[in-house]
Amino acid sequence: MAAGLPPLVVSPDLVKSRPERPAGQAPAQSPDAPEVQAQPSAPARSLPTPESPPPAVALPPVGTPAEPAAGAAPAESGPIAAGATEIRAQQISGTRAVELVAEGNAELRRDGILLSADRLTYSELTDEARAEGNVLVAQGTDRVEGPRANLKIAEQVGEFEAPQYRFSRRSDPAPGEPVREISGSGHADVMHFEGENQYRLENATWSTCQADDPDWYIKARDLELDYDREVGVVRGGSVIFQDVPIFWWPWAEFPLVAQRQSGFLSPTVGVSNKAGVDISVPYYWNLAPNYDATFAPRFMGRRGVQLGGEFRYLTPGYRGESRVEWLPRDAVTGEERALGSVQHQQQITPNLYGSLDLNAVSDDQYFEDLSSRLSVASQVNLLREGRLSYVASDWWSASALVQSYQTLSGEDPYRRLPQLLLNANRQDMAAGTVFGFRGEYVQFEHTDSRKPEGSRFTLYPQLSLPFERPGYYVTPKIGVHHTQYALDRDLSGESDSITRSLPIFTLDSGLNFERDTTLFAREYLQTLEPRIYYVRTPYRNQDDIPVFDTARFDFGFAQIFSENLYAGGDRIADANQVTAAVTSRLIDPGTGAERMRATIGQRYYFDEQRVALPGEPRRGERRADMLAAFSGRVTTSSSIDSAWQYNPREQLTERFNFAVRYQPEFAKALNLGYRYSREVLEDLDLSGQWPLGGGWYGVARVTRSLKENRITETIAGLEYDGGCWVVRSAVHRFATNPDDVTEALFVQLELNGLASVGSSPVNLLKRSVAGYGKINEPVSDRVFGAY
Repeated sequence: MAAGLPPLVVSPDLVKSRPERPAGQAPAQSPDAPEVQAQPSAPARSLPTPESPPPAVALPPVGTPAEPAAGAAPAESGPIAAGATEIRAQQISGTRAVELVAEGNAELRRDGILLSADRLTYSELTDEARAEGNVLVAQGTDRVEGPRANLKIAEQVGEFEAPQYRFSRRSDPAPGEPVREISGSGHADVMHFEGENQYRLENATWSTCQADDPDWYIKARDLELDYDREVGVVRGGSVIFQDVPIFWWPWAEFPLVAQRQSGFLSPTVGVSNKAGVDISVPYYWNLAPNYDATFAPRFMGRRGVQLGGEFRYLTPGYRGESRVEWLPRDAVTGEERALGSVQHQQQITPNLYGSLDLNAVSDDQYFEDLSSRLSVASQVNLLREGRLSYVASDWWSASALVQSYQTLSGEDPYRRLPQLLLNANRQDMAAGTVFGFRGEYVQFEHTDSRKPEGSRFTLYPQLSLPFERPGYYVTPKIGVHHTQYALDRDLSGESDSITRSLPIFTLDSGLNFERDTTLFAREYLQTLEPRIYYVRTPYRNQDDIPVFDTARFDFGFAQIFSENLYAGGDRIADANQVTAAVTSRLIDPGTGAERMRATIGQRYYFDEQRVALPGEPRRGERRADMLAAFSGRVTTSSSIDSAWQYNPREQLTERFNFAVRYQPEFAKALNLGYRYSREVLEDLDLSGQWPLGGGWYGVARVTRSLKENRITETIAGLEYDGGCWVVRSAVHRFATNPDDVTEALFVQLELNGLASVGSSPVNLLKRSVAGYGKINEPVSDRVFGAY
């Protein structure tokens, strides 16, 4: 045997133990080789049964015939040693170290590689195999078939004539991302094996479709498949869809697995009444595993050419992204328009954190004119903020903040230049007491000289004593809220220094009852949880205190169990009040999941309201509005969420929200919603996604303002799932106000595992239609039943 070659084992099959296969039938795979699927129009190859392998015979020394000596017992068949070669066939002849010829169901195996054919000629000296007739090369889930092949086994170098092939690879996802598998197949005139995981094909095709006649495929003069870089390279190619060329690719790269790759992303094409025809062709740079960049030129028929870019980075200590857009001259307004955005978060030391959130646009109408999304077009304030936070232990922390806004519509908010915060909550105090503290210093500034400016200094120490026992709890708490103002620009004519100190007492208590019950023939654990919350805060006249950042809380269950009516520190409401509520829940005893929840509550006042914001009417009644809420799953496929605010004095509904969803399975969802706020809004919302048959899906949403008697938002879309491709279209119409309507058209063709072209409506549909499912989402990625 030539020096340096791996050991060789030859196993001639006895004719009586393996009958000759009919003409045209492919050889069997090795029992150790993984099972793979047959290629289109290729004969399927059955696997031999591992329980009865052909007898293995040790190869005689070099120079003797490759047949067992008369009367010699066959060697036991077992696992092949690493680097060893095994040959099996109905007949083996030739001389070792020169050439062996295996005929009839011939198989060669080494290190997970299977080469099978009607006839195999193998040279141990050169490690080269020539295969003829029904040739199969299989490794893992990869499979190549054809009439003839020459292959150096160890180097995996050689040629394959007229091959049909199928390769499968799984992605190596980042933490938290699902594993995805992409399988590709095709045929070629010649396949060149150029080393492990390296293939070059002449006059080749490639598709992720599994059918014999794929709906789409890449056709290339030269196709490289590089599974080390996980990239396919096309030269002189085109993309064929439904027998029609839709792209010409003189040169292109495409991903072989669901991993990030540098190159042109799918172009987006859309139409809107604000921008006209809207085309973007982004280029993506995968600069490193932890940072990347995208350059996105955009052509808008009515506006001109916009340049845009994004840079993202991620390390163990910091992360962030930056984004810019620049339109040198808007053809409609004649002005330069731009956007800039920077987000950055960093852990500076084990206890010190920093962040930046900076956003700016060139003009107030930027989003309305250049965005086709309602959530973006209706933005009012753009945040500009820098923050440092120090977390010293599990009971106290501090932070420093500078904050301002670019206001696109309405009144400018105050800037905080700076704001300093200190928070503490210590549980291990003497006698079971809990110490809480909030300290704040903030300097308020405003661009309007008619607005007062100044600083606010707040100290709020608190002590509470929780009593918690099985079935009940009682928590009294007392604190002193001290505030001092120093006004730099006082327009009221009052003192520029104001001090306010108020004691605040609360008593929170509750009970918890449980019982076993049965509903709709199912067993549940039912709870009954009454709660009483009392607040006492004396009155202090605060009319001379300016309003920097304070507004009344939205009335709801969170607010009626809070000690102050107001958010912000400029008003501390006088209070002598109690809130009573009761909640009942149904809990699945097997999983602990909450199936239903019902709550009703009301606040009662013992004194009239005296503290109020400027222009706010003071409450005179002794009872607040009644609140009620119900949510849960009525059946396994239906859920309800509702909330009601009732005014008992005037005997009318102040607010009512109701939403019901029916979702029996993935990509099947129907939603009905109703929102009412007295003298403010009354909206009816219908949305859903449903299969129409034959691979077609419909998706839609319509929101109608019953108060204004007009439709405020409409989405209508169609999707078709072709198995290995999807086409989507959607029309979106929304109005930020009755005189400003935006209309947009989305059309997208997605070729699974390759690319998509057009303007994707997927993000719009996910935001707008509760329960929407992307119909070509891998099964492992689908989320169903989470409400």
